[in-house]
Amino acid sequence: MERIPEPELMEEVEQATAYARADFEEPHARFIALFREKFPDAVVAGEVLDLGCGPADISIRFARAFPQCAVHGVDGAEAMLAHGRQRLSREGFSRRVKLSRAYLPGASLPAAAYTAVISNSLLHHMRDPLALWETVKHCAMPGAPVFVMDLRRPDSRERAQTLMEEYAAGEPPVLRHDFFHSLLAAYLPEEVAAQLHVAGLAGLQVEEISDRHLLIHGILS
Repeated sequence: MERIPEPELMEEVEQATAYARADFEEPHARFIALFREKFPDAVVAGEVLDLGCGPADISIRFARAFPQCAVHGVDGAEAMLAHGRQRLSREGFSRRVKLSRAYLPGASLPAAAYTAVISNSLLHHMRDPLALWETVKHCAMPGAPVFVMDLRRPDSRERAQTLMEEYAAGEPPVLRHDFFHSLLAAYLPEEVAAQLHVAGLAGLQVEEISDRHLLIHGILS
């Protein structure tokens, strides 16, 4: 099945509210657990960049899991960031997690270099995926862990429908709609590997970690 792009930004208030209220406990807890698994010896300190942070759930989870770090979360959708800022204030993370609006490529980021770069579910939104990988390459310090999780495109629309019904059956219609179209917009493992080669990041590994997820990870040399 050919990739069908979707909008790069989630700017609708209803959409942002649905994401901020959704229960992502299982996949987001797994994001942190897999980071620990892939980088068991990493000392995560200093400033960490979270690309496409949305309403900041993973930014907060990462800061909680690694108390020696500060997290800079960036996203292009102000509606998402507004929910994230409210949560930071509510949960007392405003000093360790900073959110800013930024677009890739050419974004003005809070720091020049980062001790780790993470991202969840941003890649499939990118019409030009090299914008993400070039940002990773230029913002990660040498020796920094890079950890990117995203969806994997299924073989057909029918398979995407099946996955949506299996994993988002009880979600609001806006989330069901977005999940289905995000599956259609996702990249295949071989496509991601080709992107990494062009970006000069061929040392990163691409793994299929579920029936719908890819994981791209490694140490930046």
